[in-house]
Amino acid sequence: MTTAELPIAQFRVSLQGQLIEPHEVDYQIARSVYNGMIDKCPALIVRCATETDVVTSVNFAREHDLLLAIKGGGHNGAGLGVCQEGLVIDLSPMKHIEVNPDERTVRVQGGCLLRELDAATHAHGLAVPTGINGTTGVAGLTLGGGLGYLTRQCGLTIDNLLEADIVLADGRVVKASATEHADLFWAIRGGGGNFGVVTSFLFRTHPISTVVAGPMLWNLDDARDILRWYRTFIKEAPDTLNGWFAFLTVPPGPPFPEELHLKKMCGIVWCYSGPPEEAESVFEPIRQIKKPVLEMLGPMPVPVMQGMFDALYPPGLQWYWKGDYVNELSDEVIELHLNYGEALPSMLSTMHLYPINGAASRVCNHATAWGYRDATWAMVIAGVDPDPANKDAITNWARDYWQALHPFSAGGSYINFMMEEGEDRVKATYGDNYPRLAAIKAKFDPDNLFRVNQNIRPQAG
Repeated sequence: MTTAELPIAQFRVSLQGQLIEPHEVDYQIARSVYNGMIDKCPALIVRCATETDVVTSVNFAREHDLLLAIKGGGHNGAGLGVCQEGLVIDLSPMKHIEVNPDERTVRVQGGCLLRELDAATHAHGLAVPTGINGTTGVAGLTLGGGLGYLTRQCGLTIDNLLEADIVLADGRVVKASATEHADLFWAIRGGGGNFGVVTSFLFRTHPISTVVAGPMLWNLDDARDILRWYRTFIKEAPDTLNGWFAFLTVPPGPPFPEELHLKKMCGIVWCYSGPPEEAESVFEPIRQIKKPVLEMLGPMPVPVMQGMFDALYPPGLQWYWKGDYVNELSDEVIELHLNYGEALPSMLSTMHLYPINGAASRVCNHATAWGYRDATWAMVIAGVDPDPANKDAITNWARDYWQALHPFSAGGSYINFMMEEGEDRVKATYGDNYPRLAAIKAKFDPDNLFRVNQNIRPQAG
């Protein structure tokens, strides 16, 4: 059936939200996502105002055999929040947030961004462990696992998920929790958008309001020594301290001193959530290992920490991501990192190592779909640039870097750090959990309606 043959007028009047077609003025903005490298043109976009709109849209896509994509924050690197010539369910108007400070929970609709969640919980002196950018969508981050500043302190985002409301492929709305549809609840904690459209999440919060956070930067000549120290230190650090390693180029502007502008460096971005009066005793021994060239540590509210790099990475840049789980940083691996870290192809290109240990590692690999609790880091290599003319340069650098390091990886990758890389990579990412995921997929989405994602194919009957 062509788009012209669809009962679009009937569909439009059945919605409380906005239906957008290619000829309409809002279309170009509505089809855009965070990664400017993505250029997909859906036939229809529904900006859903209510859960009923989501149900109506899922039913319409299923009944008319339309390719279906789900867009929360649109932050997915592979652009999986949009599709070519299909229907996009855009949750961005669904932003209701309700904090219950007495129970230390927060209910969040699927269109919310991390900065909106942070602002709501921070008003009550609370926080949910999420990611590292305020522009990231709550839904995509959570369904992929949720790795960020508070992972070592409080676990992954999914470790703090209590329940979720989900629109299934057949149009039913169900609640998934430890006591209701427990198999579905297990699957959405790391299984991505494979099982339905999550319209709201209920999270446990933590009494974290202000942290001591920020980067320490060293010269690239010091990167070898810093990595050799960091590989052991972060495994033994107290849960109250998180720190992710990066290769980076210093931005040419304040607050960075002029003599460091556009200089390639290495750094660790710290987040200490323990007693503020003890922060100095935590960081002073680190300074003694190798004095930082620049230190920008200080007390800050959690929302400020979360948005620390938002201005540096606005929506619309060109992105190419590659990732892997990593257990160890051998001397050989460190030398490979140095080779590619010295060759960052653009000012915004980078490599990050995010710790998975601490609280996140004390959850069993089979307790959730996210199955690499025994890895030490999730690595992401990101080629980033504002100019489409540099697409090949940033892509080739990221691919070459990843190919050099992949033989030393733990296998698989955090799905939020993946492009569209094929079924084998998805299977490697879930490991022993994949067969169970495929069985649950067959139960809740046997025809694979939800396939614009890091797709888990339904188990054959």
